[in-house]
Amino acid sequence: MTAPGDPLARLRDAAARRDTAGLRRTLRPRTPDHDGLVDLASNDYLGLAGDPRLVAGAVAAAREWGTGSAGSRLVTGTTRLHAELDRRLAAFAEAPAGLVFSSGFLANLGAVTALAGPGALVVSDQVNHASIVDACRLSRARVVIVPHRDAAAVTEALAGREEEHALVVTDAVFSVDGDLAPLTELHRAVRAHGALLVIDEAHALGVVGERGRGAAHAAGLAGEPDVVRTVTLSKSLASQGGAVLGAPEVIDTLIDTARAFIFDTGLNPPAAGAALAALDVLESDPDLPGRARDRARRMANLAAGSGLETATPAAAVVPVFLGEPHAALRAAEICAEHGVRVGCFRPPSVPKGRACLRLTARATVDEADLTRLAAALAEVAHSTARSLHA
Repeated sequence: MTAPGDPLARLRDAAARRDTAGLRRTLRPRTPDHDGLVDLASNDYLGLAGDPRLVAGAVAAAREWGTGSAGSRLVTGTTRLHAELDRRLAAFAEAPAGLVFSSGFLANLGAVTALAGPGALVVSDQVNHASIVDACRLSRARVVIVPHRDAAAVTEALAGREEEHALVVTDAVFSVDGDLAPLTELHRAVRAHGALLVIDEAHALGVVGERGRGAAHAAGLAGEPDVVRTVTLSKSLASQGGAVLGAPEVIDTLIDTARAFIFDTGLNPPAAGAALAALDVLESDPDLPGRARDRARRMANLAAGSGLETATPAAAVVPVFLGEPHAALRAAEICAEHGVRVGCFRPPSVPKGRACLRLTARATVDEADLTRLAAALAEVAHSTARSLHA
């Protein structure tokens, strides 16, 4: 009998290959002030992560309810805070009803798997977030992947289906390129073919539209019965958790059948308290979303002015495309040397050949921050030979 081999050898070999390709990931614990760097990497789009009002909301919730919900939402995990957050999120986004999950990832898993299932069709944009991709895989439905932002392809998939039920699922603002889904055209397609439209508003809530009510609201779709929205509380709202917003029939279905809701511990009360405080801030300072969008436009202009390939931002995400992983890693190092922390996205997070810096704007970015970024991007363009002006 052959002696068994080392079961970890293949893992070490795979890690070595990733290292050579510039695809290793590393956890880098940071200090509360981001190691003294200007934060243009996090999803704290409104600059509320350290806001004293949110801290006070979390502390008050912890003092009253403790640190954990101590069970699933169907057992002990629904406090009055959770019920209030369900209601407040729906009211803010002008949705019929809401249901809070413990993460945005689970909100997508719950919505897609519960609303699709065997015998249904799911139509998904090819660059949707990983949580949507995994939700499609777990839905047990037939899945059709359509080209990016191609409403005509969505219409064709719906029109040619044999399944009675269908879902179209898309990011509202795509998490790397920062562009906006054609929501009006997608809704027209689902309405014509008796389907549901599921919109992930993770990067839109708090940034896009009037008072930051999201891309679906901006498109006039907030109250439509065939529109379901998922949101996260961990970006603009600077907390933790997620939610699904939709018709009462949708929420009832999730409570009864969504495994990502039923079998998961409810969101911890301090996170709910912080999210409620963030909604208060948004209501009292309706200019915050516009300031975040303004900073994103200015950051994109700095990148374009340096000759780097970027895109017009729909919200707060600004990509700077550099091609190969090693070029993106070097560019991130250059930015850090200039006192700026940026995201560095490489395959499989992005397609091969589209490694990039991912800059994220905050409403609180100031002129000194932008000056630092301008100097960093100018050196990136020079050092990586990626300038379009060359």
